Amino acid sequence: MKLMVNIDHVATLREARRTSYPDPVYAAGIVEMAGASGVIVHLREDRRHIKDRDLRLLREVVRTKLNLEMAQTEEMIRIAEDVKPDMVTIVPERREELTTEGGLDVKGLLPGLKSAVERIKGAGIKVSLFVDPEIEQIEASVLAGADMVEIHTGRYADAPTEREKMEELKRIVDAAKKAKSEGLKVHAGHGLNYHNVYEIAKIPEIEELSIGHSIVARAIFVGLDRAVRDMIKIIEAARRGV
Repeated sequence: MKLMVNIDHVATLREARRTSYPDPVYAAGIVEMAGASGVIVHLREDRRHIKDRDLRLLREVVRTKLNLEMAQTEEMIRIAEDVKPDMVTIVPERREELTTEGGLDVKGLLPGLKSAVERIKGAGIKVSLFVDPEIEQIEASVLAGADMVEIHTGRYADAPTEREKMEELKRIVDAAKKAKSEGLKVHAGHGLNYHNVYEIAKIPEIEELSIGHSIVARAIFVGLDRAVRDMIKIIEAARRGV
C-alpha cells in the first residue's frame, strides 16, 4: 500500500499570516524524500490555501505523482488540462465548509461528471472520484468512466462508538471489494490519523491512502520527514499484520 500526502495545510499556515512561508512546494520535496508515493493539493474555488502558483510550481518539481483535488467546474477542468497533473480527484466543494464533508453524488450528477471525466482523460490525466462507501456510487463511478475511486473514510474516522466504527469499516470493505471487482483502482482517505489508519490499511483492495491534516499536525512536533515516515511504518505494519 502506498501513501500520498496532502500538503494543503502547509499552505493554510502560510495564509494565516499572508506570508511567503511555509512553502508547500518545499514541503512536497520533503514528503517525497520521506517515502510518500505522491503529493496531493486541493485548488479550491476561493483559493483559501493552495494557490495557482503553488500548483504550477509543484507540477515542475514533483517527481513521484501529483494529484490535483478539484471541484467539477469549467475553471478547474481548464486548469487541469493546462497544468496536467498525473491525476485528478474530483470532490464536492462548498465555500462554507472547513474541509470536504462527504463524497460526490456520482449517481445524481452522472451526465455532468461523465463529460468532465472524458475531458480530463482526454488530456492524458487519470481521474478518481471521491465517493462515500456506497455500492450505488461505486457502480455510478464505473458508468462515469473513472479510472479509480477514493473511498471517503470520514464517517469511520469520526464514529463516536466502537460499534459504529465497525459498521463504517464494513461499509468501506464492501465498497472497496465492489470497486476492485469492477476494475477500478481503489484509494481511501479523509480523517485518517496515526490511531485509526491501521484497520483501513489492512484492507487488501485499497492500494493507496490519502492523508494530510494529521501528518502536517504531527510535523509541528516531530518534523515533516519523520511524520511521513511514522505514518508509512504504521501502514506497512498493517499490511504485514503485525
